[in-house]
Amino acid sequence: MVSDVDLIVRSLAGDDEAFVEMITRHERAIGRYLVRQVGAQAAPDVQGEVWVQAFSSRASYDRAYPDARPWLYGIALNQVRRLRRAQRPEDLVPDLTDLPSPWDPWPAVEMRVAVRAALQEALTELRSDERDVLMLVAGQDLTAADAARALGVPAGTARRLLHQARNTLRANPQVAALLADLHTISPNTQKERR
Repeated sequence: MVSDVDLIVRSLAGDDEAFVEMITRHERAIGRYLVRQVGAQAAPDVQGEVWVQAFSSRASYDRAYPDARPWLYGIALNQVRRLRRAQRPEDLVPDLTDLPSPWDPWPAVEMRVAVRAALQEALTELRSDERDVLMLVAGQDLTAADAARALGVPAGTARRLLHQARNTLRANPQVAALLADLHTISPNTQKERR
């Protein structure tokens, strides 16, 4: 398989299809990331901006890296930040009207909503750089080194930020309670109960 850097080089030489091929490789992953960051409604527009920015800055791509995914996540993150700076503060609060009501008959749905709410609240306690690294590593399955590339920071800094984020989350009482609850219902624990 041709590497992303080869496709970028071919694109710079005038092969427009090469850049389209690189986009096709990564559009689903970048799209999912953007949906989580800005919502399903805004994600397509932001993703279009990511591709425009990637195309216009492809000449500055560091050719030492064959995989362009961290670079694309970095561009996507910058677009998300740009969008958030342009929004009014009240627009940054998620719309919770479509969530099930507290008397929902499905306990699993209630638990999922509770977990999501607790995690969202806990994530707001993180500094933005810690949250960015955590979301790239945990949410996008990047390594700390790839997250560092995406964010434009040294790998050691990304590892430190990830460590700080994890410690902050573990120290959050709601997250600690969720982790304890999950531990008590884990498959290993259920096997022990039998």
